[in-house]
Amino acid sequence: MRILFIGDVVGRPGRKAVHQFLEENRNRYDFCILNGENAAGGFGLTEKITKALLSYGADVITGGNHTFDKKEIYQFIDKYPILRPANYPEGTPGKGFDVFEVCGKKVLVINLMGRVFVECLDNPFRTFDRIVEETEADVVVVDFHGEATSEKQAFGYYVDGRATAVFGTHTHVQTADLRQLPKGTLYITDAGMCGAVESVIGMGVEEGIFRFVKQLPVKFKVPEKPKLIQFCGVSFEIDKEGDVSNFERIQEFYVRREDGSYIRREKAIGED
Repeated sequence: MRILFIGDVVGRPGRKAVHQFLEENRNRYDFCILNGENAAGGFGLTEKITKALLSYGADVITGGNHTFDKKEIYQFIDKYPILRPANYPEGTPGKGFDVFEVCGKKVLVINLMGRVFVECLDNPFRTFDRIVEETEADVVVVDFHGEATSEKQAFGYYVDGRATAVFGTHTHVQTADLRQLPKGTLYITDAGMCGAVESVIGMGVEEGIFRFVKQLPVKFKVPEKPKLIQFCGVSFEIDKEGDVSNFERIQEFYVRREDGSYIRREKAIGED
């Protein structure tokens, strides 16, 4: 079984990067998880965009602190394979985990949100305990949406040997710490972002600078027609014994052509 996890998709540039990558590579994977909480202009999800992401090849869309930014999501969150953080209070619309049948195995996908520097929800560590104790699965994949790297790392070690893989999201910058923890859990602090390269975590550079220089509120906008976009994610395999193998970080770049379409850049940023 080969699984692909896609980092935070930010606005139209992020959706273009996902479409481009999956159009070329989707047949290499048996299951695809995508964090889509920033897919609609950087804030939330619409039904139209949800349908588009699923049509590209996503099997499940996870969320985070921006899940409910577009109020229309209340009308369709239960119609599609969308997850919001499982540690939201009881009664919150939608669901925080689900089990999917993949290659004859039960894959449990859990969406959790950290509590440091973001909304203070229920304890994600204890929420994980409850879910895995009550749910039968062969593979357990966690999207841990959090700001603090320390909280993400602590969670990784806390679930080591119980979760198959833990992918950090929210901070939008892919980290270089993809590895297996001592008891076998695949871990990365942040899977990265799909979106405009020349941006501040996917949003306009000028707005980002203004916010930190002036210390005043500003409306963030996703860059229009960026020259360069990126796709970030992680892929891994599950062998016959149920162990993780052949994992890798993915970072692909695409250059905008004159007709508005994008083509894969053969060299990474910074290479001659």
